[in-house]
Amino acid sequence: MGEIKKIGQIGVPAKNIERATAFYKDQLGLQLLFTTETMAFFDCDGVRLFISLPENEEFAHSSSVLYFHVENIHQAYEEYKEKGIVFIDEPHIVAKMGQTETWMAFFKDTEDNTHAVMSEVVVG
Repeated sequence: MGEIKKIGQIGVPAKNIERATAFYKDQLGLQLLFTTETMAFFDCDGVRLFISLPENEEFAHSSSVLYFHVENIHQAYEEYKEKGIVFIDEPHIVAKMGQTETWMAFFKDTEDNTHAVMSEVVVG
């Protein structure tokens, strides 16, 4: 039996593959690896992000929330807003553990999936 070592790929459903590919490539700035007629593959620091038209209705629901780590959440929030990304809220603290604050801001992709940018800030 093999041990799980890491997440190799995360799938995100799309209703329109061209629109979704443009969003993840042009607005989020992820590296596009390759595309087919029904899917697009991106690299996110070694984790492959797989955007695809659902094979059937069983997979045609919203994806899990992806939390994209950024160094400066306030700067990323402003830059992504300028690129037309629609945020649900503003950057805010969701947890404080010792000297580390975890900040998040949630947004929608073009396919109505909810994701977030997050940042961990050491204070004090």
